[in-house]
Amino acid sequence: MAAGEPGAVEDGGRKGGLRTALGGLTTRGRSFLAAGLAAAVCAYVLGQGDLLRVGLLLAVLPLVCVTVLYRTRYRVTGTRRLSPSRVPAGAEARVHLRMENVSRLPTGLLMLQDRVPYVLGPRPRFVLDRVESGGRREVSYRVRSDLRGRYPLGPLQLRLSDPFGMCELTRSFSAYDTLVVIPRTVPLPALRLAGEASGYGDGRQRSLALAGEDDIIPRGYRHGDDLRRVHWRSTARHGELMVRREEQPQRARCTVLLDTRQIGYQGAGPDSAFEWAVSGAASALVHMLERGFAVRLLTDDGNAVPGEGTDGYAGSTQESADSAGLMLDTLAVVGHSDGGGLSRAHDVLRGGNEGLLIAFFGDLDEEQTAVAARMRQRAGAGVAFVLDSAAWADEESAAGAADDRLRRLRESGWTAVPVEPGDELPELWQLAGGMRTDTPSAPSGGPNGFPGGWS
Repeated sequence: MAAGEPGAVEDGGRKGGLRTALGGLTTRGRSFLAAGLAAAVCAYVLGQGDLLRVGLLLAVLPLVCVTVLYRTRYRVTGTRRLSPSRVPAGAEARVHLRMENVSRLPTGLLMLQDRVPYVLGPRPRFVLDRVESGGRREVSYRVRSDLRGRYPLGPLQLRLSDPFGMCELTRSFSAYDTLVVIPRTVPLPALRLAGEASGYGDGRQRSLALAGEDDIIPRGYRHGDDLRRVHWRSTARHGELMVRREEQPQRARCTVLLDTRQIGYQGAGPDSAFEWAVSGAASALVHMLERGFAVRLLTDDGNAVPGEGTDGYAGSTQESADSAGLMLDTLAVVGHSDGGGLSRAHDVLRGGNEGLLIAFFGDLDEEQTAVAARMRQRAGAGVAFVLDSAAWADEESAAGAADDRLRRLRESGWTAVPVEPGDELPELWQLAGGMRTDTPSAPSGGPNGFPGGWS
């Protein structure tokens, strides 16, 4: 049984064996069987024929119920539909179940149970009355998780029982569905920060030809071209109507870097520093995709997500919604890295044509601060949100060391913003918009039309 795909359970025949059916005796059925056998033994010893008949009746009744339930033959199909199949942490999703009796016989009393992980809530159970031939029943339940991840739902189980409650048999569907709980995302203000150029805005450049003088910006007139774009000097030179070549927009790039080193974070749970960083990275990449940027998600171990499109950037060859979905699915299951440091991410960024760089760093020591500083020199504009793990773990932190890390990042050209427990990303985003990098080491211009700024 899967979402949109019918599954079937057939009860009857020799499925599971008679021993399995006898194992389905309920407490009532076992009690009747034991009482009947005891009465039969006592009747034999005492020579009481009436007691023997009573004992046989008590013992035979549960066995008859087992036989009838075991030999009942009917088919039940079911479908599961998730609405929606991808939800943010803390939000609810509704699971719709539909059961249909496709056999010629009506069913008895059915108990429907769906397997769900403990983190999603209690296991849902439903009691379905007699389902006529060709009839269907629909039920639904809600699931919710404060923890991101991928959670299997199913397989669905049907528990069959006889009218006297003597025996219960369980049959299971084979398929299951997956609920993806993605990190929480928050809307961010659309700001022009530090001379930023938008995704398709001031950073675009003309595509100049390289073949020679005859293949310059003006081109031959085509039907439908605007006459206001006619280039008269080239028209006179070539003897035919020439128009100015349209500017070819170059989509601005953005890399969202997430530091996943376990040593950089303390604590766990929905309110931990690491979960804040994951949620911040998710919010940033969604915001930049909506602004028209080609976005790449990069972790400290050097893995780029989703890895489709040019150089791993998403959004230029895919729809933004699909691109965001792929990266959010990855963030739903991202965990701590092996603690190898930021050097592998630095190696990915050393190409020097990465455009805007937005980083979410955990606790940085002297060595990792130096690596992060070199990242900024090889990219365009850069904004770093730095989390002090000691503050998030309610421990005393060295304020001087934290200030020194921020100072070194700012000297290398980063717009470095400290993150304290309880801070909200939209306010920090707004704060970063008012900051400027005034150091001589900060580059005054960046690739892809970024003159040291971002959006």
